[in-house]
Amino acid sequence: MSEISRDAAHWAQPVSTLHVEHVPEGALNLVEGKRLLGPVQGFGQMWQKTHRVRLEGLALSPVEVMSTWKEHFPEFWPEGSDFYPSLTGIEPGEVALIKAAGPAGLKLSTGVMVVYADDESFTEMTPEGHMFAGWITFSAHEQDAVTVAQAQVLMRAQDPLTELGLALGGHRMENRFWEGTLANLATYLGVAQPAVESQVICVDRRRQWSKVGNIRHSVAIRSMLHALRPRLPRRHPAG
Repeated sequence: MSEISRDAAHWAQPVSTLHVEHVPEGALNLVEGKRLLGPVQGFGQMWQKTHRVRLEGLALSPVEVMSTWKEHFPEFWPEGSDFYPSLTGIEPGEVALIKAAGPAGLKLSTGVMVVYADDESFTEMTPEGHMFAGWITFSAHEQDAVTVAQAQVLMRAQDPLTELGLALGGHRMENRFWEGTLANLATYLGVAQPAVESQVICVDRRRQWSKVGNIRHSVAIRSMLHALRPRLPRRHPAG
């Protein structure tokens, strides 16, 4: 097998819309039929956020770290948010469903697709309606004889509503989420007091007003409507 074909096996096949084969108990599938959106298709300012933790004192290779991270990925998420992988786990082309903690206790139902995965990294891409349009790459590498675990996000808010929410504290919440994830991973692996470092850079301060229409897919609006639906009074037939 050539180098090109071996690398191709790590990439997901192109898809026009997302399809979820199995919806786990407790999850809500609001991504069915949605397209994937990268940072170019988002509305808000573009940000690159890099969070990393050095696994000091551990004799673990990047491959060993990533194997554990993939196998137990949902367990490392901070309390209040849930990740529902497909039956085959973190593999190229697989769609995972998410319930993320939102404002005022609202649970935001969304998902991601694994677009790339190899022994030392994997990348997830967001669908229409997600809180942001972008990629999240989880990886492990060696630096100064120490293995480093890293989560890097390249993102724009998908719509004006989400852009406002990010400005009013959403960025801090999102940053703390991935910092907490990495701290949980490091603790699980055996680091007594993990120190997570973060670097946040605004790559493009422009807002893409041509993408305002993304708001029609907003997961915040759709999740709110779904949460309110059971509370609406039922109409009784006249009799």
